[in-house]
Amino acid sequence: MKNYLLIFFLIFCYQVSSQDNEKKIIFKDDVTNLPIEDVSVFIMKTKQILLSNSQGMVGFVLSGASNIQISHSSYKQITIRSNTLKEVDNIIYLKNIINELEEIIITKRHPQLILKGIIVNSIKKLTVPARLKVYCREFFKVNGDYSCYNDGLMNFQILGNKKDFKTDVLVEQNRTFGLIDDKISNDLLGYNLNNIMENYYNFKYLNIILEPKAKKEYDFVLKGYSANKDYYLMTVTPTDEIKGLLDTFTILYDTKKKIIIEVSSTLDPSRVAQKKDKTSVGSKNLLKSYFKSIYRLDDDNYYLVSSKEEIGFERIEKKRTIKIEVKNYFVTTNFSNQSYTYSESEVFKDKTLFNKKNVILSNYWNLSGLVATDEEQEIINNIPEE
Repeated sequence: MKNYLLIFFLIFCYQVSSQDNEKKIIFKDDVTNLPIEDVSVFIMKTKQILLSNSQGMVGFVLSGASNIQISHSSYKQITIRSNTLKEVDNIIYLKNIINELEEIIITKRHPQLILKGIIVNSIKKLTVPARLKVYCREFFKVNGDYSCYNDGLMNFQILGNKKDFKTDVLVEQNRTFGLIDDKISNDLLGYNLNNIMENYYNFKYLNIILEPKAKKEYDFVLKGYSANKDYYLMTVTPTDEIKGLLDTFTILYDTKKKIIIEVSSTLDPSRVAQKKDKTSVGSKNLLKSYFKSIYRLDDDNYYLVSSKEEIGFERIEKKRTIKIEVKNYFVTTNFSNQSYTYSESEVFKDKTLFNKKNVILSNYWNLSGLVATDEEQEIINNIPEE
């Protein structure tokens, strides 16, 4: 009887201890009371990286006390102690330090030339070799309905040199479920994991505004950044005279270290409305496009923290038009500048996680660094497993 009581007591203590260590933080603007997305949370004890979702929320489990570094490009950076988080759910208000009337910077060099130099230096500064432990989450939508979902915990081993990146992908765990339309080809399912990290590390998404003709097609504006006196914000906007599906870009960079901190692009819906749709079978009409990536400088290490991509288009078939939307998240949960030994057979060769059978060893999505929003969790719950 005593043994049973002892076992019960130990289990009870473990459960209480586990519950006490589970914490959630919701970040809100101290003036508007609105949730803050893309807040970076760095657990200094474990080196874990978290990112707040669109509800401003992060969640984590921590054994023992640690300093927690909280940062966002538009808000005052703070550091707290984990033992100050008394509740399971905690609200932290951040102070917005962006001045809407930012000073326009006048330069002798064209901003495009400045951007080229910043990109070259950023590529040079990115830490290689390195290993990024990344949580990936992807939603797939067909004709307005969520039809497929996948997520995974992966290691990206970044090799090569500063100018020629090579990435090996090792999948630790993954899950894929939902109903996939047989008439949709596999090349439309998700992002290619074998080149997506190389794109981030080469800033490939900015190539279009580095071309010589971009000086005529875009307006380049450089502004100061009140949140950080060492940062400049460059906006690159299509001119009114140029028609077509051209994105608007924003690049936040450190003027002293000459490295990119954030980069994003979005397609103006008004440009989508003005375009002339293609009608030939097999063609695609772009409906929306969004991209954002965040980079971190931690001592001498400079690496990708997160990325978000959304794309929507219509594909023309013989008897129907299919509307396809894909939403993809990447979050680096841990970074290491050490090289690891692994066999060639462990390297993931396929394009997407849709091509891999489910491997679930733990509830990795609960410790992923990215908490699902209420809406996203409802979508995940409602998509049937195969």
